Amino acid sequence: MGRSFANLHIKSGDLEKTLQALQELIHKHGKVLGYPEAPERKAVIYVSQSNEGWISVLHDYFVWGTVKKVGRTLSGLLQEPVMTVAYMNEEIFELSFFEQGEIQAERIFCEPWTREEYEQLREERTADEYIQRVLGMQAEEENFGGFISLTSPEQAVERLSEITGMSLWSDAEWLPYEETLRARFVTYEW
Repeated sequence: MGRSFANLHIKSGDLEKTLQALQELIHKHGKVLGYPEAPERKAVIYVSQSNEGWISVLHDYFVWGTVKKVGRTLSGLLQEPVMTVAYMNEEIFELSFFEQGEIQAERIFCEPWTREEYEQLREERTADEYIQRVLGMQAEEENFGGFISLTSPEQAVERLSEITGMSLWSDAEWLPYEETLRARFVTYEW
C-alpha cells in the first residue's frame, strides 16, 4: 500500500469569501465533512492561500471519495471553480472540477492495468476544454495535451503542481510531521 492523500483548491484570490463559505459548509452542510447534526466540538480546517490564484484546503475527513462530495457542496456556496485531488496508493490520481454544485470535468490518471483492475473506475464527466481553461492553459495546447495524456499518477501530480504553482502533495494527516506543510497552512476552528 502506497502513499495516499486528498485535498481541495478554490480558484480564487478572495480568502475572506472562501473562509465565509467554509464556515457555511461546516455549519449548514457538516455531514459532507463527517460531522453529526450537532457537533460536540469545533470543526478544524486548514487553509492556505497558496498563491494569488488558488486557495488550498485540508481536512481530516478528506480521502478518495469524500473530497469530491465536499468539493461539489463547496462549489455551490462559492461562485468560483473548486478543484479536488485524490491520490490513492500511488496507483490512481483523480482530478475533479466543480462549479455551482455540479461536476464540470474530471480526469483520472493511472496506468491501463489499474483501470482494468478497478472495473468501476470511470470519469464522471470529461471536459478537457474546461480543465484547460481553469488551469489557464488555452494557449498551451501541446503542453496541455502532454499533461492529460500522462498515465503515471505521480507524474500527473508533479505536472499539475507546476501548472498551478503550488504543491499538491498535502494531506491533513501529514501536518504534524511536515514542517513546510505546517508553515503553509493556517488552522481555523469554527
